[in-house]
Amino acid sequence: MIGKHLFQKIIRSLGLLLLVMTPSSLVWGETLPAKKVKVALIYTITTPELKEDVVREIRKELGDQVEILSYEDPSVFKESEVHGYVTARAAAKLIGMYMKAVEEGAEVILSICSTVADATCAMRDAAAYIGVPMIMINEEMCREAVRTGNRIAVMATFPTALAPTKNILQRVAREMGKQIEIIEVLVENGFGLEQESFKKLMAEKAGEIVNQADVILFAQGSMAYCEEYIAGLYHKVVLSNPRFGAKAVKSALMEKGLVR
Repeated sequence: MIGKHLFQKIIRSLGLLLLVMTPSSLVWGETLPAKKVKVALIYTITTPELKEDVVREIRKELGDQVEILSYEDPSVFKESEVHGYVTARAAAKLIGMYMKAVEEGAEVILSICSTVADATCAMRDAAAYIGVPMIMINEEMCREAVRTGNRIAVMATFPTALAPTKNILQRVAREMGKQIEIIEVLVENGFGLEQESFKKLMAEKAGEIVNQADVILFAQGSMAYCEEYIAGLYHKVVLSNPRFGAKAVKSALMEKGLVR
């Protein structure tokens, strides 16, 4: 017969073995996710490079814990560009993509397009009620810009991206108790250029305002590959996405207790 103390030792050993083998159990006090968390990405106009950058940054923050759902409707941007604002029909299409993501199990949604930031912000109350946060890709980046300096240059290739980004900056500045100056820099005919040509155009436009700004902010994620180049050229703080958006996604999932 097995002695009492030996029996207890065997039971403890089996318990530890089961604990390690069970993927959703506790290991050294840490909860591991039992299944992948679904993160939805909503695009309007985009480039293959932007999509790659967004996915890379999301996976950098969340690793294999995440399943990515992507939704795209270029007509939302095209209609907004023609009219100079997000029309009711464009907003309805944007909301439709959000609701489809919710129906398909998304736990958090990242809105990539800076042009539709105001429309995204308007959906926040509904998102809070549903329990699926809608994150504007530029919001945390704008907070960092306000923390960094008072004179902020906003660069964009589309006029429709400037006003929504300025609105975010002004709102977060009020929340942080700061007065800021915003310098608009429209990089006309820049979207879709070959990368080296675009970097030269960005350098030219940034050079026109570099002495007026404490920090340069890129309104569109498609401009991100110019960040290091412009920062090194002018020795200024330059901020771009999608890395700030990815960090905001992780923070939202942590608040929901879905990742650690």
